[in-house]
Amino acid sequence: MEEKKLDLNSIIGFIIIFGILLFMLWQNKPSEEELAAQEKAKQEQIDAAKQEQNALIENSKTEALADVPLEALPDSLKTIALQNKFGAFAYSASQASTAENPVVKTDLLTITFDTKGGQISEVKLNKFVNYDSIPIYLVKDKNASFNINFGTTDNRILNTKDLVFQPKVTKSGENTIVSMKLKVSESKFLEYRYIIKPDNYLIDFTVKSQGLSDVINSSQEVNLDWSLKAFRHDQSIAYENRYTRLTYQQDGGNIEKLGHGDQDNEVEEDVDWLSFRQHFFSSILTNDSAFKSISLTSNNLVQDEEIDTVYTKLYNAKTTLALSGNEFNENLGFYYGPTEVKALKKAEKGLDKSIPLGWGIFGWINKYLFIPLFGFLSSVFPYGVAIIVMTVLIKLAMSFVQYKQYLSQMKMKVLKPELDAIREKYKDNKMKMQQETMALQNKAGASPLAGCLPALIQMPVFYALFMFFPTAFALRQKSFLWADDLSSYDVIAELPFHIPLYGDHVSLFPILAAVAIFFYMKLTTGQQTMSAPTQEGMPDMQKMMKYMIYFAPIMMMIFFNQYASGLSLYYFISNLISIGILLVIKNFVLDEEKIHAKIQVKKKNPKKESRFQKKMKEMMEQAEQQKKMQNQKGKK
Repeated sequence: MEEKKLDLNSIIGFIIIFGILLFMLWQNKPSEEELAAQEKAKQEQIDAAKQEQNALIENSKTEALADVPLEALPDSLKTIALQNKFGAFAYSASQASTAENPVVKTDLLTITFDTKGGQISEVKLNKFVNYDSIPIYLVKDKNASFNINFGTTDNRILNTKDLVFQPKVTKSGENTIVSMKLKVSESKFLEYRYIIKPDNYLIDFTVKSQGLSDVINSSQEVNLDWSLKAFRHDQSIAYENRYTRLTYQQDGGNIEKLGHGDQDNEVEEDVDWLSFRQHFFSSILTNDSAFKSISLTSNNLVQDEEIDTVYTKLYNAKTTLALSGNEFNENLGFYYGPTEVKALKKAEKGLDKSIPLGWGIFGWINKYLFIPLFGFLSSVFPYGVAIIVMTVLIKLAMSFVQYKQYLSQMKMKVLKPELDAIREKYKDNKMKMQQETMALQNKAGASPLAGCLPALIQMPVFYALFMFFPTAFALRQKSFLWADDLSSYDVIAELPFHIPLYGDHVSLFPILAAVAIFFYMKLTTGQQTMSAPTQEGMPDMQKMMKYMIYFAPIMMMIFFNQYASGLSLYYFISNLISIGILLVIKNFVLDEEKIHAKIQVKKKNPKKESRFQKKMKEMMEQAEQQKKMQNQKGKK
């Protein structure tokens, strides 16, 4: 086998190839410019990677800062967190870290302001306590919220309730001015300005801004949101809740209110003020230029009246604010105080109309008669005695009405035998029966309407008084005899159980009023049943009256067991006086024999018929003629 050896030619070939490779490598070596460009590209890649890493670290820091309380962050990170959260308004938040919540005290109010939101966080009425002798608070423990929602030019949606305001308290004469500023800088801010007067429950409140035209996004709506949960203050939850209503006045003076059921809401226009009324106390928001459109909501929070509850109603009002030159400029006002005529009148703006005195003539009677009369009497007598004196005066003034009613009943009683004879004679001719009955009553001057019309005259007075007593602030926590509070129910016994509609206690004044009503109805219904003839086809009034004698007092006792004892006292005294007046009229004023003689004289004298009577007579004759024609056709 031949041995392989390295050939000289092969070695030379390898050397030549290696030399060619070296020459090619030398020939393709990059220049200094190309080496510099490569180095720059490499460095740019390294820098981009570092920037991406830093961005990821910064984002993770921002997300982490959002979950950490500002107080726990160092100053360097706190500034970043505030900027991320509030944008331009981070300046105000950073400056207000050590600011205290201002407290202003007058003879009437103690008001605490919160730097967060710049709003009122607590309102105490210094002169009043609730049924359990605890001070009255209208705002406390975050039961109320005032917020303005707006957009900014850096695409943020901010709520003032989340932002930190810088407070400043100054004096202007006797008035105290609290300025709460939400700052972008020292010269650019949104300001809440409160003016507290020493002798007034109304707080002047303005919302104005300066230098924010380039911060606020005018293309987005600016919304105001005010809400309040009404505290319970009275002994009876059911009674207080009945008079806890959202009331408002529209431009032009019309007073409206939401229902007091489970929920009610309305969208109204041109509203001057709105009242979150809590029976004897009110929280009211006013506007000098009226709210153009406002959404109002009322929710009942008392689901079970047998269970004690902290709140009675949840109120809410939402409206849109119009910017002026891309700046805030609103003149508003807050009233925190009693639902009482003098205090509300002093606040002006027609706020006294928020008291539910009744509509139309009923409200006029209360406003111009009963309120001034009771105000005078209560300045002379104790409040319970003042109610009795006012009741006596009203009953004496209305005694002529009672006289007319009883006179009409006696006339009908005298005519009853003749009316029964007419009904017997024309029992087969109903039309003729009615004609003869009306003719006899007309000649004798004993129309049944003569007894109804006086009763109608009394209705406005009775209804006005029914509205007066539950809203009479002067009666609140005034005692009389066994009643500790004439504006609430009196208690002579506590029940170990709850009776539906009646309650878990026994009130004496409603029982006394029910007894008085029973005896009064016993006297009047006896006279009415004797004078009222029974008509065929009509209900037996005598039986109905007998039932009503017992039914009405029982209903009175049940219904008024949780009402104001002052109202029950009024009805008790009123019915006692009515019984006395009736006995005097019956025994000393009217004589049945004399009335009978006068009726006989009137029957003999021709009496001119009125147009109404002639028209009724013609209609009845036409109806009778038509009936005769129909009967004749039927026989054919």
